[in-house]
Amino acid sequence: MSVDPTLIWIAVGVLGLLLVAGLFARGARRSHSAQLRDKFGREYEHVVEKTGSRTRAERELVARAEEVQQFNIRPLTAAEQSRYQKDWLLVERRFVERPTTAVVEADELVAEIMRVQGYPMGDFEKHAAHLSVKHPRVVEHYRAGHRVISGTPGSASTEDLRQAMLHYRSLFEDLLGGDVARDLASENEVRTAASPRRDVVVRDEDRV
Repeated sequence: MSVDPTLIWIAVGVLGLLLVAGLFARGARRSHSAQLRDKFGREYEHVVEKTGSRTRAERELVARAEEVQQFNIRPLTAAEQSRYQKDWLLVERRFVERPTTAVVEADELVAEIMRVQGYPMGDFEKHAAHLSVKHPRVVEHYRAGHRVISGTPGSASTEDLRQAMLHYRSLFEDLLGGDVARDLASENEVRTAASPRRDVVVRDEDRV
């Protein structure tokens, strides 16, 4: 039984088209993944680890971006920036005598700024997810700082609290914007005010 050569060539052509289509699809997936990794940075790997699947992680990140697009996120006004700068300096000064209270207030201040900018109210994980879309490079600071105050009450050392304060400062500066945040550098630097001190004692009433 002979086979029509035309059918053979048609079959070869179809297989070739399928192969090319597969290569294009694979390239598109790789490009999409690379774009997400570039946009979200370390947050990309954080979500991959959390979901246990690169595909599920990418779907979650895309869903985050689409959700945040629905929000009316706005920059702070000059008056708001000035007010929050002053609030932050007060928080930094308070760290010397009441470190736990200062870190809690730093967390609350960041949450307030996000609310004023237009982020919806929600729990910490939802805040962090929304924040990662526009501030992917500092969301890890948000998580690191929050871990300190959400642990067992009284278990955080002074050094833990100092590191948490530094994490919140990085996030605070990013929320206000680089040029505005640099105005804080000359007054009450947290790396000085919040440096490890042997004489700092976290009082019982200051623990959370």
